[in-house]
Amino acid sequence: MRALAALVLLAACGGGAKELMETAELEEVQKNTVHARELYTEVTRRYPGSPEAAKATERLQALDGAK
Repeated sequence: MRALAALVLLAACGGGAKELMETAELEEVQKNTVHARELYTEVTRRYPGSPEAAKATERLQALDGAK
């Protein structure tokens, strides 16, 4: 529910790739990897081919390797 609220808020604020990445990175630092994954995935979905999408993909792979 919290993830959905954050996505809605970011969408309403025009949350671009950079803002989504910053939020995902913060969630990752706070050990909220479920939400971080959701946000990284959203970056790759909404901004494919962007530098942020490439970094989001790297972070998703790192999180998957940390399981």
